[in-house]
Amino acid sequence: MNGQHIVVIGAGYAGITAATGAGRRCRVTLIAPEALFAQRIRQHETAAGHREHRPALAALIRGRSVTHRQARVGEIDLAGRKVLLEDGEAIGYDTLVYALGSSTAWRGVPGAAESAYGVERAAELRGRVRGAERPGTVAVVGGGATGIELAAELAEAYPAWQVRLVAAGRVGGWFSAKGRSHVLRELRRLGVQIQEEAEVTEVTRQGLLTARGPVEAEVVVWAAAMEPSPLAAQAGLGVADDGRALVDDRLRSLSHPEVHVVGDAASATVAGTGTLRMGCATALPMGRYVGKLLSGRTSEPFAYRYTLQCLSLGRRSGLVQLVRGDDAMRPTAYRGLTGRLVKAVILRGVAASLR
Repeated sequence: MNGQHIVVIGAGYAGITAATGAGRRCRVTLIAPEALFAQRIRQHETAAGHREHRPALAALIRGRSVTHRQARVGEIDLAGRKVLLEDGEAIGYDTLVYALGSSTAWRGVPGAAESAYGVERAAELRGRVRGAERPGTVAVVGGGATGIELAAELAEAYPAWQVRLVAAGRVGGWFSAKGRSHVLRELRRLGVQIQEEAEVTEVTRQGLLTARGPVEAEVVVWAAAMEPSPLAAQAGLGVADDGRALVDDRLRSLSHPEVHVVGDAASATVAGTGTLRMGCATALPMGRYVGKLLSGRTSEPFAYRYTLQCLSLGRRSGLVQLVRGDDAMRPTAYRGLTGRLVKAVILRGVAASLR
């Protein structure tokens, strides 16, 4: 042990890997309100009623010098190097790892936060659909990866329900032509009705109001965007326009170098790759790197290159889209059962890498 006290706030993909990595040689306090690890990249499976994969945080940190403080952070005192919990306790640190991640962004759309289910409420969504007296329509808002996976899983798991996927742009529009074509074909095979170029302007009790007219729905799921926690900016860390904390090549805050920022909370720019997007694919490597850096197992700057993007499209199909190191699309895409099996292998690898 090197004697320093590291505090990690947030136990998502980046936070837990940073804590378990640093805990090999340092004393770590992990602050997070939950007892179980939330697998955000499997929330669509939870909504569809499949078995949840949520290991206990106690099991993930076992054998490391990590103490889990089950609490919520209220404030950060950067000058005093203290984290203030909502219950009033203050926890001092030598080094802080800020890993509070992101949550559903409602973007000020009237009625969205009050009436729609964000991805964090996947279990409640499952109960709502299963407990309905009669099937109706589920409208999934968002044509990105989260919206696509949710629409596919819901349509397959609850065939009596009509699933509509409503997107402000093109569904899967960032994929290669081959990849997007496969996504649309699989969604239609599952009976999903697709409405593109239909920006949502309001969520009502009857469903959605969009730029192309109303969409009737008994249940609305919001998967349009994610945003970082505002706590970084409120505490005084330097942030980019999107609210993510600006960091250097060792993932240290540009304004407060005693604070490392990882995962969706970090605006990290890597030479040859660009500014990293939010997601598990970047959060895990960031957390793993900071864990090694703080425990003295590396001194090199953070490096990262993209290799692929993947989707599950129900239980029997998927898509693995190869990309260049800067995340630009390659023409090659593996589809169908092959894509689904590769995605399953990746999910297992993610679970194994948390320690």
